[in-house]
Amino acid sequence: MKSTAGDDELMQRVQQQDQQAFATLVDHYLSTLHGFAQRMLGNPIEADDIVQEAFLRVWQKSTQWHPQSAQLSTWLHRIVYNLCIDYYRCQKGEYVDIEALDLSDNHQPTEYRQQEDVEIQVKAALQQLPETQRSAIILCHYQELSNREAAAVLGISVAALESLMARGRRTLKKILQVQADNLLGEL
Repeated sequence: MKSTAGDDELMQRVQQQDQQAFATLVDHYLSTLHGFAQRMLGNPIEADDIVQEAFLRVWQKSTQWHPQSAQLSTWLHRIVYNLCIDYYRCQKGEYVDIEALDLSDNHQPTEYRQQEDVEIQVKAALQQLPETQRSAIILCHYQELSNREAAAVLGISVAALESLMARGRRTLKKILQVQADNLLGEL
């Protein structure tokens, strides 16, 4: 998600403690940042808390954002990323088993349920990746940030990001292949 001149103006108003501008900012970025946190943590409830804390920090520390140093979307993703990493450190790497969550809707056609099953397996596989690889893939693939923006969020070079992405994709492929082999073995 690219920042626009409108984002810059909006943040200038937020920096002046304009509550309406802040509400507009939240409306604009809430679902994007929540999706990012949920993919990072594998838990929608914890993602709610992370995003709430992120917006609280945006309100309190809005003057720390400068348009010449980072796009607004990059800065917001960095805040959420840091909060997710802090959460992992507090939890000592414990993660929620996404497969244990009942996300199915038995009233949907089989084709949609199968697609949901694949999405659940991919999400579970993502949770098995090291946090840096998972973050790189989520930022580029799901959040649709450019490599440059994702590297800025992670505080690494573009080359390092591309290396993380390549390793993460290889690992995901192996994990998903094992799951597919196990599934075929059960048939």
